[in-house]
Amino acid sequence: MAAESAKFTSTSHSDREWWKKTTVYQIYPRSFFDSNDDGVGDIPGIIEKLDYLEDLGYETIWISPFTQSPQRDFGYDISDYFSISPEYGDMALFEKLVREVHARRMKLVFDLVLNHTSNEHPWFKESASSRDNPKADWYIWKDGTGKNGTKPPNNWRAMAGNKAWTYYPERKQFNYTAFLPFQPDLNYHNPDVKRAMFDVVRFWLNKGVDGFRLDIISAIYEDSTLRKNPPSFRLAPSDKSLSIFFQHLKNNFLHEKSFVFATELRSVVDEFANPKRVLIGESHGDEAVINRFCYLDGKDGLDAIFLFKAVSTPFKAESYRQMLMKFEKHFPEPLIPTLVFANHDRTRVISRLGGSIEKAKLLALFQFTCRGIPFTYFGDEIGIPRVRIPLKQGKDAIAMQLSWIPQALVDRSIEILNRDECRTPMLWNSKPNAGFCDHATKPWLPVAENFNEINVEKQVADPCSLFNFYKKLIRLRNATPALHGGSLEIAHDLCDKKILAYYRISDDEKYMVVLNMSKYRVENPVNSEVLLSTHPQGGAHQLHPFEGRVMRLRNT
Repeated sequence: MAAESAKFTSTSHSDREWWKKTTVYQIYPRSFFDSNDDGVGDIPGIIEKLDYLEDLGYETIWISPFTQSPQRDFGYDISDYFSISPEYGDMALFEKLVREVHARRMKLVFDLVLNHTSNEHPWFKESASSRDNPKADWYIWKDGTGKNGTKPPNNWRAMAGNKAWTYYPERKQFNYTAFLPFQPDLNYHNPDVKRAMFDVVRFWLNKGVDGFRLDIISAIYEDSTLRKNPPSFRLAPSDKSLSIFFQHLKNNFLHEKSFVFATELRSVVDEFANPKRVLIGESHGDEAVINRFCYLDGKDGLDAIFLFKAVSTPFKAESYRQMLMKFEKHFPEPLIPTLVFANHDRTRVISRLGGSIEKAKLLALFQFTCRGIPFTYFGDEIGIPRVRIPLKQGKDAIAMQLSWIPQALVDRSIEILNRDECRTPMLWNSKPNAGFCDHATKPWLPVAENFNEINVEKQVADPCSLFNFYKKLIRLRNATPALHGGSLEIAHDLCDKKILAYYRISDDEKYMVVLNMSKYRVENPVNSEVLLSTHPQGGAHQLHPFEGRVMRLRNT
């Protein structure tokens, strides 16, 4: 596939491909800022904090779902694609948000769930009511097996680990879900479903959104003959393998038609060309496979796909060098990698790094100086930690599903099983509830206990804080064509077990990024003008432990 990608010549002008140069900040709306003191973040809260994001230098905002939903999966279970959940606001407030974002010359990316709806969506209620209604095959139904048809149609599991089939007595059939049982998958084998969902896409593009982050795009299609999935040796999924509970999800994820669907969706989005809109998909799987979402048989698809390998790659120089090599191999120009280290489903960055601010700065330097689209999950710019919340107290549907697991085992896991732990409120200041909501209001999730030490207000005042490093770094990237749009070359001759080094090159500009990913002082392999360092300068010839530098070189 890498060779096929390399042959592709884009017909788009570089100035229209704004997403290749942008920086993205993900907002989880329930937890960002509560403007009306009901304990839940909202759209007016986002509007109130836009200046904060503009000052940091972010150019694109991606907002997790706030469309109408029963909130069993907090917006990823949609009951009406064309309205706003009242706890967040209304359509007039959303339209104001679009205007305010664009007034700051920023972009707004909307989180779109195409794969499934809530089981409370009117479409599903009608579909589930009988076998002969107008929407009877808008979802995936199948007769059971065994005596009286009481066993599921096959052995498929969902990505969340649960069984993929739920029995509905009204139809005396099983319904398929790729994620959680209350999120039935739409049947894209039915052309009426595809047309309806493309109308949803057009609706939001007409509202002015600049593109979409596409939830679980890898599950759009599944094998129409419902062939059984083969066994696997893996208990838990990885960022590369779609296997869970000893089953490889071969026939219900990454179906060939899902890649074709990406090209069809591209055609719909390209109806809105001024400005050109972006499509960024969510999919686990090997990079040699999932790059087909971006380019397939001579046709454009998605503009980018999340590369979750970055989340699980060990924080070591050689591991990061191998990751860069893989990204460059499978996403060469004009394709582009994504640089994703956290989101609303994964452990907080600072907690994965053992609480080390030095490592957090070094990781940020890597993320914002590589060739790719950097994504920041809200609060990672100040180092919000994972907040421990026992499974039995979880509001997250996955936590409820896994509440039988002993908490002692959960606490030893690096990755979270209760997604509430990475969704706790933003820490704005040292006032009660960290300024997220009024002191007399109970926030929907608990605030991190150390908010007096970790908050925006305190870090703004500290020139050496993580926040101010992000600010300097993002501004350097935005102002430097080689960093936001140039080519990348790994300096293999300078790399070793401690050092990762690479060049960023654009026209007559050339820069070197050197990362000391070890706990030891090392010799600096290059003596040149330092534009930015993660540490106060301690000498040109040595790098501090976990120090990274951006240096200007002459492009010869």
